[in-house]
Amino acid sequence: MNKSLPILLTVVFSFLKSYSQDATIFKPNPNRTFFKAKQIFSNIKIDGYLRDSAWKNSNVFKDFIEVDPHQGSVPKQETQVRILYNSQFLYIGAFAKDSLGKKSIRVVDFKRDFNTRTSDYFGLAFDGFDDRRNCMVFTTNPHGVQRDFLSFDANYIDLDWDGLWRVRTSRTDSGWVAEFAIPWKTLRYPKTTDTTQTWGFNINRSRRMTNENYAFSLFPRSFSVLRMDYAGLLTNLKPPPPTTNIRFQPYFLTSVDRYRRIEGREPQQISSKFGGEIKWAINSNSVLDLTFNTDFAQADADRQVNNVTRFSVFFPERRQFFLENASLFGVGIAPAFDMSGGSMRIQPFFSRQIGLDQRGNPLPIDAGARFVHRSVKTNYGGMYIRQREFGGYPATNFFIGRFSQNFGKQNRIGGLMTVKQNGENTNILGTVDGFFRLNEAHSVNWMATNSFDTKTNSQGFAGAAQYYYSNNQWKIWWTQSIVTKNYNPEVGFVSRNNVIGTTPGIFWFYRGKYLPFKKLIRSYEPSLLVEFYNQASTGKLIERSYGLSPFWIMLQSGGFVGHIFTPTFQFLTEPFAPLGVRIPVGRYYYSRNAFWWGSDGSKKLSFTWQGEYGKYFDGKLNTTDFRLQFAPIPHISVNARFNRNHFINVGEFNTTRTVDLLAFEGRFALNPRIQLIGFYQRNTDLKADNYNIRLSWEYQPLSFIYLVYNKREFQSFSNPELRSQEDHVIAKISYLKQF
Repeated sequence: MNKSLPILLTVVFSFLKSYSQDATIFKPNPNRTFFKAKQIFSNIKIDGYLRDSAWKNSNVFKDFIEVDPHQGSVPKQETQVRILYNSQFLYIGAFAKDSLGKKSIRVVDFKRDFNTRTSDYFGLAFDGFDDRRNCMVFTTNPHGVQRDFLSFDANYIDLDWDGLWRVRTSRTDSGWVAEFAIPWKTLRYPKTTDTTQTWGFNINRSRRMTNENYAFSLFPRSFSVLRMDYAGLLTNLKPPPPTTNIRFQPYFLTSVDRYRRIEGREPQQISSKFGGEIKWAINSNSVLDLTFNTDFAQADADRQVNNVTRFSVFFPERRQFFLENASLFGVGIAPAFDMSGGSMRIQPFFSRQIGLDQRGNPLPIDAGARFVHRSVKTNYGGMYIRQREFGGYPATNFFIGRFSQNFGKQNRIGGLMTVKQNGENTNILGTVDGFFRLNEAHSVNWMATNSFDTKTNSQGFAGAAQYYYSNNQWKIWWTQSIVTKNYNPEVGFVSRNNVIGTTPGIFWFYRGKYLPFKKLIRSYEPSLLVEFYNQASTGKLIERSYGLSPFWIMLQSGGFVGHIFTPTFQFLTEPFAPLGVRIPVGRYYYSRNAFWWGSDGSKKLSFTWQGEYGKYFDGKLNTTDFRLQFAPIPHISVNARFNRNHFINVGEFNTTRTVDLLAFEGRFALNPRIQLIGFYQRNTDLKADNYNIRLSWEYQPLSFIYLVYNKREFQSFSNPELRSQEDHVIAKISYLKQF
């Protein structure tokens, strides 16, 4: 390890210790805030107006408390909540009062699972087992767009879980109203002999115009409403005993497919197919999912990336079957959204290795099954997928098994196994992992995984341990990882092989009395991100960087401006060719400057800009990434992105070239249920134009009609000088029935 690293970290932690007395992380209040729900014997019309007489006789909760920016203060805007229930539904009525009425409302689009950083919202978190670890979250904004997900220990999140529930909203001159109806069958709670139940419960409201957050039960502002150890209580609930809950969702699809210069493909094909999924909630803890003749025609298109780093690009999963309950199988180490944790990603199971070829083209899936069991103490599950023989890819069986045991307040240890088997090879991977929340601010996440491949008769190892300390003033981490040369997770993902990664870092969040221009500036957030990579097979240092950001300011509006200076050392042990620019083996020392500027993303016109300039290996690289969003009304949202990489005298041939990536996206919505989405990408490196246009109509909850057009261009397999092209016109209808 470089001698400067321990010295640097000693200084950092000494600085931390001297200021740690200012941390304001508090322990959960033993006297929990509670709200008493009221039983009714009639149904409520869900229209977003709270006009039913039952609402007038319900209990009302108004004593919300501010989380951010002034933790523990009385909110400037009042929120009123009412909760009723009958034998079928849990009803929630909320009135988010606002002194500016409709004028204050911020919503930029009607995308389901919308971005909460750019929208007003009202969210509900239910911990039906009151284990103070896990919750189901139902959120809406002033235009009734739905956002729902499952959270486990506030660490693993199933954002793409879609529950069956309804919400309608209305907007007035004194605020906005949300009216929820959540079927008991959608919620998870124990089967007990008690006549009444008490659940863990919290509410989070955001007023985006002033970037304020309020809560039913207070939690530290550096945490989230998902920390159910800080939740309050919802009392006097009398839900019906959990019963058989089966969701059947068949589909029918027809398509016209055209291919140009693609080996093994007819110029035009017309096809139809039928398939579907069955979800059986066996009880409150166990769910079985079955899929047959699986289709993902409606899945969102991947966004292209021009990668100039030595790390492999991670493209997120977008297919619904694999997204649900993904957190149970989501063992791994990865960078966080704010760049903390380091750049390494080790993920023993990555579902995109199933049903997609190396270029992201779909491979047919005949059938699949997934079983998941979650309880207060034990979690386990298994998945089996049969991938059909197609286009030179052999028929393949995939198996994934997972077990984890909860203990203590928020600790867990578990294991994972993946198997990929076909006529050519069997790839087996075994993993053990753990997560420990040592107290409110400290946590440790670790894993160790081993792969074995019958084709090469080789095995490899990967492991990582990640420590986090987080409070209102500090975020500190140290991630230590190792990936051997032969580690081969064929049903997983790893950023790079044959490395030992050491990636500590620190953020400081300052909101003290010396902060200037407090009406404009919310916090000063300097940081240091350190990354060391040694070659695992030799121990030699092959990469070192110090990302120093002495200037990073978060604005009261949610915008930001900052700078990162990164001195870098790279020792290439083999040639490297980012975007076709060949860089030979050797030692390279260079520094780069990155500038960031982002406006308030909730406004009708907003932007983010990143400019990165300076030396790059033996030459220069100037990178510009500019994103613009125009949303004159929530029904219309247009996004544009321009990314340019300009190489100057780089590499073996002193290459000077420019590679551009241009993208446009439009979302046009009649309401949250009828939307037209279009996406276009132009990549000058690949000389390719790609289109994705999708009309979606949710004609009843979670039942859809889709019309889709896809155009995709890429380099021909047989002749890289030529471009292959495929066009697809698809019509699909699905129907969901819950029994």
